[in-house]
Amino acid sequence: MSTPREPGTDSGTSAGSGPAAPPDAPFEETPWRRLDPRTLLVHCGWMAAPLGSLALTALATGGRINTEAWITLAAISASFAVLTTLGLIRWARTEFRITIPRRGEGAGGASPTFDVRSGLLTRRLRSVPLHRIRTVDLTATPVHRVLGVTVLRAGTAGSGDGSSELSLEALTVPEAERLRTELLAYADAEAIANDPVVARINWRWLRYAPLTFWVIGGVFVAAGGAYRALDGIGIEAWKLGFVQRAFTEFGASALWLTIPAALVVILALGSVGAVVLYVENWWSYCLEWTDSRTLRVRRGLLTTRAVTIERARLRGVVLREPLLLRAGGGALVRAVAGGLGNREENRKRSGLLPPAPRAEALRVAGGTLRSPFPGSAAPAALTPHPRVALRRRRVRGLLFVVLPGTAVLAGLGAAFTPVLLHCAWIYALVTTALSLWLARDAYRNLGHGLDGPYLVARSGTFSRDTVALQRDAIAAWTFSTSPFTRRAGLVTLTAAVAAGDDGYRIPDLPATDAPGFATTAAPGILEEFLVHPGPAPVPGQRSR
Repeated sequence: MSTPREPGTDSGTSAGSGPAAPPDAPFEETPWRRLDPRTLLVHCGWMAAPLGSLALTALATGGRINTEAWITLAAISASFAVLTTLGLIRWARTEFRITIPRRGEGAGGASPTFDVRSGLLTRRLRSVPLHRIRTVDLTATPVHRVLGVTVLRAGTAGSGDGSSELSLEALTVPEAERLRTELLAYADAEAIANDPVVARINWRWLRYAPLTFWVIGGVFVAAGGAYRALDGIGIEAWKLGFVQRAFTEFGASALWLTIPAALVVILALGSVGAVVLYVENWWSYCLEWTDSRTLRVRRGLLTTRAVTIERARLRGVVLREPLLLRAGGGALVRAVAGGLGNREENRKRSGLLPPAPRAEALRVAGGTLRSPFPGSAAPAALTPHPRVALRRRRVRGLLFVVLPGTAVLAGLGAAFTPVLLHCAWIYALVTTALSLWLARDAYRNLGHGLDGPYLVARSGTFSRDTVALQRDAIAAWTFSTSPFTRRAGLVTLTAAVAAGDDGYRIPDLPATDAPGFATTAAPGILEEFLVHPGPAPVPGQRSR
């Protein structure tokens, strides 16, 4: 057993287990544990592509393998031997344990730690106190699923860039579950009053999967990916015979029939893709409180994911309602929590509920906060914003959507064909009505208020987001203005928090009300910067 060190540090040590702990050491003698031997098979997954290519070549040539194929096979064999040897050494030299302090006077201020020892030539020992561990994730790719193993990642405080993350690959699923339970055993084990299971998957929610803009955009993204893949191997997709014939027949047919038919095909393909992604991402979904201080989300079919969030790091939730999903009566829920990694990792890990009925989303948001979701009972209780905010949205829609497109079509029509002039006024009419409707919807969605310990803010039209943020988690305020907002007497207030997206906006607040609202929401931040008007001068009294 290694001599106890300052937790959370890395150090190089000589090979071997080191000297035994003295009898009065503050830590109990805890045996080191190793990874599962199937770790070696996981690292051999890279061989699938070259071996598959050789197998296809042999099949296409009737079993005749040329000299180049034999050279490739020899290179693969040599690489396999080297990598397997390195993997065997790495497996033999990687150990982990949980160190528990002894009870009594000798323990002093020691705390339980999670120790990982690894390294080939230079031994590295990483020791992290259990109270610093924020999340414990279990991730299994299809290869891991076949072998019955999983990857355990323990995220610690300040591990946003991944530098403080401890990773073990690979453990058996039962062993990983036991280790996760041990790592989170420091949490309060007091039984919770309500049902620990907040939500489980309901496959009737599949009807909400296509209600997203990615139903159309995903088809074009997939088509673009296929085009780049073909271009990478020297195939020009636009020169293929069937592609040219399809475009020729499409242009020669009646466009008033072919264009709607093409849109129907795109929507059908996008809907199928959205349903497949929904099933893959949210298979076996379960949101539950494992104890009174730990929230866990489990989901995934091919790639499984289990994310745990410490209640102390949970700063709020976001009720997100994209436009199409809102039209279908659905919503989804995301967590505002620290310790979930960088922005990309936070986007993947913060999901608490897939697209589902809005009533279910409100229930899950309340179950996450362990109290009713603020504003769910009376959405109108949020303070509306001044009418000038509606005017700003109307003007922006007309200036940035209607005017440019109309001007371009009118200019092209005057220069080339009068048909485009008719397109110009049709475009202006349609986009004006659409812009005014969206502006009205965006204005009606604006609202803010205080509900007990939470700051509630709602905004957006293409995605209406309602965030319930703990007031004591607000670390700073940002007041943003532009020449136009200053003229209108408005300001955008941003609450900065060390969680989620790092900042949550309340757009177009009255400039006279914003400082008072910020001071009430989070006392102690702005007081020293506020200038209070002095007493009115007494008539006839000269000021000094």
